[in-house]
Amino acid sequence: MNLAAGVEGSSPVLNITIFGLFVVVTLFVVFRASRNTKTASDYYAAGRAFTGPQNGVAIAGDYLSAASFLGIAGAIAIYGYDGFLYSIGFLVAWLVALLLVAELLRNTGKFTMGDVLALRMKQRPVRAAAATSTLAVSFFYLLAQMAGAGGLVALLLGIESKAGQAAIIVIVGIIMIAYVLIGGMKGTTWVQIIKAALLIAGALAMTLWVLGMYGFNLSALLQGAVDKAGKAGEALLGPGNQYGKTGTTKLDFLSLGIALVLGTAGLPHVLMRFYTVPTAKEARRSVVWAIALIGVFYLFTLVLGYGAGALVGADKIKAAPGGVNSAAPLLALELGGPILLGLIAAIAFATILAVVAGLTITASASFAHDVYANVIKKGKASPASEVKVARITALVIGAVAILGGILANGQNIAFLVALAFAVAASANLPTILYSLFWKRFNTQGALWSIYGGLAVCIVLIVFSPAVSGKPVDPKTGKSASMIQGVDFHWFPLDNPGLVSIPVAFFLGWLGTVLSKEHNQKKYAEMEVRSLTGAGAEKAVAH
Repeated sequence: MNLAAGVEGSSPVLNITIFGLFVVVTLFVVFRASRNTKTASDYYAAGRAFTGPQNGVAIAGDYLSAASFLGIAGAIAIYGYDGFLYSIGFLVAWLVALLLVAELLRNTGKFTMGDVLALRMKQRPVRAAAATSTLAVSFFYLLAQMAGAGGLVALLLGIESKAGQAAIIVIVGIIMIAYVLIGGMKGTTWVQIIKAALLIAGALAMTLWVLGMYGFNLSALLQGAVDKAGKAGEALLGPGNQYGKTGTTKLDFLSLGIALVLGTAGLPHVLMRFYTVPTAKEARRSVVWAIALIGVFYLFTLVLGYGAGALVGADKIKAAPGGVNSAAPLLALELGGPILLGLIAAIAFATILAVVAGLTITASASFAHDVYANVIKKGKASPASEVKVARITALVIGAVAILGGILANGQNIAFLVALAFAVAASANLPTILYSLFWKRFNTQGALWSIYGGLAVCIVLIVFSPAVSGKPVDPKTGKSASMIQGVDFHWFPLDNPGLVSIPVAFFLGWLGTVLSKEHNQKKYAEMEVRSLTGAGAEKAVAH
């Protein structure tokens, strides 16, 4: 399909112009912010110069990814009630992060999860393990964002060829790498604040517009979605449309819910945001702000999803170049024509760029700070060399993300993010909770928990129907699996969280009780620091 075709009624030239303007403005902001990036603390933690509310907006920007905007709206439009369960899981997860993790982590760490573990365990092995799990989670999350970029631009520019979509993913990767190399955490944070404001404002405008068309009556909107869907309409308002058909799909839903609720507190790019504020109190405030903004946004997704179902229709959404992920842009086109489509698409594009930049800086910081500075150089690396290694790592991660995004292109983004949450909840969360709350926990327990949880989770994903073996859809001629035309799956569930998360907790316990290592003094120091913050600033300065 040629460039001028695109979605009927859209203007590819207008879309590209709005994209270009956003990229130019944000690169200018990143460049301005980079002038104050001199130390490792500036590059990794923005010099701890952001207030709680600012960081809360940035966290919302980091968290409200392409999955939230494109994937969830699409899932609600197609599946109704079951699609909205993504929103509920993502939001409830923040209570776990607020109550168990945010303040304690800010008090105990410097820049990464590895810092927290190294406080009371053998430095080199736990830092290497923490960096490994951080890179794995970041990779799965990056897959989702890059796939979203390919699908979104395919929709807007009418590029249906795989080669054309791959070229778009490469361009997104290059821009994202530029953000990280130039601006570090400070520049990335400002991009996320701008993006969060744009995303919430855009979603609010569309929500009010959709509700206004139905007399601000949510029941009328829901009825509109039911009527548009015809025979399948009634199923949109009750549970089970996507996950309730068989015993396996019900288990899959339970697995998905567990991964979503427990995953957030183990996401490295979310954890790292707690270090960009000066105090634990500000960390707590930032999470409260994030919960408020994220909660409001997820209420918008309910209206946007059912609005797309009512005004655009499931058949048209599925047939669009971006598939399920095209619901929100098609709704914008239906409401406000090419200009609103261009604006909403640019916001979605900004969402992808900002989240990808946040993930990349987290993964590169973890490798440079934990592996290079503390494992290879044994704590003797200069801050300048550490930042240099972080920037080189960002280039490598960007290249890997581009290749992975090309492979995952076409998958539902919310589903891909759920896999990242499962990896985070399996590899990171058990270790973090045990470190903060269990006196007996030791190095062997941490290693077994991280490597065991990570290995079990990834093996189950590779051999799940998500990767191979799903039946071919007669309408599209494609399978919903990532790899087409083969079947090597033996694990029945799409999401492995139901098995991998309990296994990771068990391995952490087993590794600990089978090891004689026990440092009561170090745990006592960590307990005091995590609860009071005493000594944390000294550790940061060091």
